[in-house]
Amino acid sequence: MSRETNTRALEPEIVTEFGAGPGYSAYLALPDLLGAQHPVSRPPQHDELLFIIQHQTTELWLKLVLHELRAARAAFDADEPGVALKAIARVKHIQRTLTEQWSVLATLTPTEYARFRKFLGHSSGFQSHQYRAVEFLLGNKNPEILRVFEADPAARSELETLLREPTLYDAFWRHLARTGLAVPRSVLERDITAAYVLNPDLIPLVKSIYAAPQDNWPVYEAFEELVDLEENFQLWRFRHLRTVLRTIGSTRGTGGSSGAGFLQRALDLTFFPELFAVRTETDI
Repeated sequence: MSRETNTRALEPEIVTEFGAGPGYSAYLALPDLLGAQHPVSRPPQHDELLFIIQHQTTELWLKLVLHELRAARAAFDADEPGVALKAIARVKHIQRTLTEQWSVLATLTPTEYARFRKFLGHSSGFQSHQYRAVEFLLGNKNPEILRVFEADPAARSELETLLREPTLYDAFWRHLARTGLAVPRSVLERDITAAYVLNPDLIPLVKSIYAAPQDNWPVYEAFEELVDLEENFQLWRFRHLRTVLRTIGSTRGTGGSSGAGFLQRALDLTFFPELFAVRTETDI
């Protein structure tokens, strides 16, 4: 290190020739990745690049979330709860990053957004099939949403597949049933193509775990990991809502939704209802 020149000399071992394998740029396909931003505003608006990158990075993180949630579901199917919880722990960290990321988009003022919003047409985050895939995997299945993806056969196919597959929560309860816990048949035999809803039959079992966590600590721990997962998702939804309100108020969304009102109603949706319902029990 030269303090006089404020430079750091390259070490002799540092690779500068990449004939034997891909370098950093090639491995990450950086020319494609960094060339994937195509502003549409005319004349070009400085702040549109922020808007594009915000959504593209969100989609990349959602791809990883789906990767990890599918791995967690497969681990529960294989009766490997430790592996499943490891994947869920990673998802929780990704969720925190996604939630914090809204603060960057929140620097976009109403005036700045208005300069290019009209050029977006009907494109909207509502049309993110990966976001819908995460919802489906966690239990918020809604076959009506498939109509949004009529023009995108690949996206529709992925969602149709997830619609017919068990959710992460389904896989979790099936795993617990195989360990000997008395999971009600109404849980194990539910219609997995429907959105998961509160099953009162399950409350006594959940309550018994919370009442004596020391007797079944791994299950108790898994309950709390799932609670974290849902809470993080709700925090993301709330941050989304507040960012929209800050930027466009109650204006209708570009995709045709009522905007903030539609996002507000999403906060009423739940993934793991029994794990929250049991908290109203006073004698656990």
